[in-house]
Amino acid sequence: MSVNSERKWFSESRYGLFIHFGLYSVAGRHEWVQTLEEISVADYQKYLDQFDPDLLDPHEWAQKAKEAGFKYVIITAKHHDGFCLWHTKETEYHIGKTPYQRDLLGELIEAFRQVGIKIGLYYSLLDWHHPDFLVDGYHPMRNNPTYIEQHPGNMENYRQFMANQVRELLTSYGTIDYLWFDFSYKSRDWGTSVGKGAQDWGSVELEKMIHEIQPNILINDRLDLHRGVLTPEQFARSKAMDNEEEVWETVQTLNNSWGYDRDNLNFKTSEMVAKQLVDTVSKGGNFTMNIGPNARGEWDDNSDSILSSVGQWLRKYGKAIYGAGLSSFTPPQDCRYTQKGNKLYLHIFSWPYRTILLPELGGKVKFAKLLNDGSEIRFVDTKHLGGERKATTNLYKEITEVHVKEALDPSMLMLNIPIKEPNELIPVIELTLKEEEK
Repeated sequence: MSVNSERKWFSESRYGLFIHFGLYSVAGRHEWVQTLEEISVADYQKYLDQFDPDLLDPHEWAQKAKEAGFKYVIITAKHHDGFCLWHTKETEYHIGKTPYQRDLLGELIEAFRQVGIKIGLYYSLLDWHHPDFLVDGYHPMRNNPTYIEQHPGNMENYRQFMANQVRELLTSYGTIDYLWFDFSYKSRDWGTSVGKGAQDWGSVELEKMIHEIQPNILINDRLDLHRGVLTPEQFARSKAMDNEEEVWETVQTLNNSWGYDRDNLNFKTSEMVAKQLVDTVSKGGNFTMNIGPNARGEWDDNSDSILSSVGQWLRKYGKAIYGAGLSSFTPPQDCRYTQKGNKLYLHIFSWPYRTILLPELGGKVKFAKLLNDGSEIRFVDTKHLGGERKATTNLYKEITEVHVKEALDPSMLMLNIPIKEPNELIPVIELTLKEEEK
């Protein structure tokens, strides 16, 4: 997929918010609770009866997302349990049949739009509630012969149901910027059942319909068509894509669960989230972080604190993230580069003592500064240190002989940094390149 004008917004956004919210939020035990515990549709009904997020304020969610630095959102319109967050005409299993009743999806879309955040919708290809969805190894009733006998499945009917719902979503809420399907698993074989892929979903026809309704929409890569925005999950790439024009994002959780999981306290730190964001952007990708609000519609304190802290970091360092991407230069150890035009950003994951040597940048930088306060960082091209000459200027008189010896490579640039590390999640130095080095 090439970065054309329709996809430009995505590649410049870099930081997205995933929201998993549904009946599983009432259970509070992971968004796959129905299948993990093999709960029948009848027993799962109690969560529909209790779903009433009375403290949920869509505008508060949107404002929090904006302050946290997110540029687009992906909202779970329907997850694997089949529950729909909008008033769909295709099934009775929707939010209008809960005590909450309101069209929450529509309210969230409008609230996020109002603060300038692009809209993505998540739609599960799986549906454990629909009687025509063929039971497989992921289905909650996979070990219930009676259910399987009574529900032989009719994927042709299910494909039509799914296409009708997607059409509803794309014709009811204005421009949808990103459609995020989840997921194909054609290669799975449980012995008694096999997985599902493009033919099961009618992916070719579905994709065609989507583009007829909204030609400029982005679609992810999970329709088993081997195209779309690449979406590695809970995975950090070790390097950039071989094809630098590939559009991709890595999607991550704050605590190893997508939906609200009350007892899961394995939260990432704000520093780790910021470093994952920087690392992803340095490799040319987007970073999408998930939140699973609780059953009353609030973000838990841990999630709130972590994302707010990253947002405060982005207030100062957003210029090194939004619209930036990978650089052709090689960063020093424990650092990452992002680049935008003639601005090269050095993200320092481990603060060194006194100096940083930058390979390949000798003679290519005209100014350097710390981004946290805008203060100048003085530097010298190593070729000016000479062969066996010792540094004699005031600036470099305390540089050791070892530093000088290492610095003899004339392609390097030596930065003179403060001994005390700035009190930031990740300190960043902005390097302004000479025009010919952009």
